Amino acid sequence: MKFDIAVIGAGSAGLSVAAAAAQFGQTVILFEKDEMGGDCLNTGCVPSKALLAAAKAAQAHRGSEGFGIAGHEPGVDFAGAMAHVRRVIAAIAPHDSQDRFEGLGVTVVRAAAKFIGPQTIEAGGATYEARRIVIATGSRAGVPPIPGLDAVPYFTNETIFRNATLPSHLIIIGGGPIGLEMAQAHRRLGAQVTVLEAFEPLAKDDPELTSVVLDALRAEGISILGNTKIEVIEKTAGGMRVQLAGDERIVGSHLLVAAGRVPNTESLNLEAAGIAFGKRGITVDHLLRTSNRNVYAAGDVSGGLQFTHVAGYQAGNIIRHALFRIRAKNRTDIIPWVTYTDPELAHVGLAEKEARSRYGEGIRVLRFPFQQNDRAVAENKTKGLVKVVTKSNGKILGASIVGPHAGEQIAMWALAVSQGLKISAIANTVLPYPTLSEAGKRAAITYYSGLAQRGLTRAVIGLLKWFG
Repeated sequence: MKFDIAVIGAGSAGLSVAAAAAQFGQTVILFEKDEMGGDCLNTGCVPSKALLAAAKAAQAHRGSEGFGIAGHEPGVDFAGAMAHVRRVIAAIAPHDSQDRFEGLGVTVVRAAAKFIGPQTIEAGGATYEARRIVIATGSRAGVPPIPGLDAVPYFTNETIFRNATLPSHLIIIGGGPIGLEMAQAHRRLGAQVTVLEAFEPLAKDDPELTSVVLDALRAEGISILGNTKIEVIEKTAGGMRVQLAGDERIVGSHLLVAAGRVPNTESLNLEAAGIAFGKRGITVDHLLRTSNRNVYAAGDVSGGLQFTHVAGYQAGNIIRHALFRIRAKNRTDIIPWVTYTDPELAHVGLAEKEARSRYGEGIRVLRFPFQQNDRAVAENKTKGLVKVVTKSNGKILGASIVGPHAGEQIAMWALAVSQGLKISAIANTVLPYPTLSEAGKRAAITYYSGLAQRGLTRAVIGLLKWFG
């Protein structure tokens, strides 16, 4: 059986490639050994945001006093919150389903696929050939080599959403976005939570902004321990005990491991296809081609930024090249990301530290706090700020936002960075009042602060007076 395009993995990247190729009239075969929709739908973005939404609803009861409404501790049905998560997954699942893709003309094979030649795949006892092949097998939760971890029960993102019992004390190993999102969700739903991070929590983001998130989480009662070494984990009658360096012990009822990701390459038999790979994933060039030029890799398995929107972006680039020979370069400098804590943390482009390393003193750093934004004041959501980095000529290099709906607000800056806009484009944009996005425009306007006091400016105004 021969096809134009073969796709291994029905996650975000794989589904996007399969749908687009089929709609362009290509014969497409899609292999998936587990659930359609991949990590994002079943164990990642969708369930985590659904649980965070339930937790935010609970927190709204506690924080209503500032609006003249009596606050109170809500009655939380944790199993009900998890049922909400399952309903959300079920509502979105038809879009990623086998029926939908077969309706688009895609041949779907629900079996593990492996290479038996450069352009030949074996799955479910049958053999398939394809002119172009796309590997989109994603990643799975990494498990750190901590003594005793293999002797205690623990969750990962792949199992935490099946749990219907509220932990009395959830210990989380990993202080990145997944760990802190789950920490806040479980804390707001009634659990005691301790986060253990080997390095700095949220280390990939600007520390000026991450401090706002960490302070907010600690204010809610979450214990966050950074630069912490775990010596050993021991099983107890009621859960587990985590022994830290320096004789400190943390006793908890449940454990979540959120300490990085591992690319899914083991079962693919990549050697048979001449595809180079390593611990970080499959090696690809700027066009996302592997060492076998008829095979592409996209999403987490390609070893780059691990976000659903990156997988979708890469899928589009692969379609452009595989079908139209358009050399769409895979850019990482334009990729935004968001940590969906409350307050949210969003970023695109260069942070201040990176910009200073690259351009020295030839940059401007612009800030505007939400406590001076009218919409944020009206909604009692004033924690945080917008921070923008530009070159001295005004070209926007990057932006970071910590505050309410930062993930929505970063869109304007993602457009600006991807299109190489100058700060004047934002400063001159008319935005509706009152909105949170006005904080971004106000930050942009600070680029021109002091202009009215400059001697040259006043001299020009004075000269123009003579003309009436």
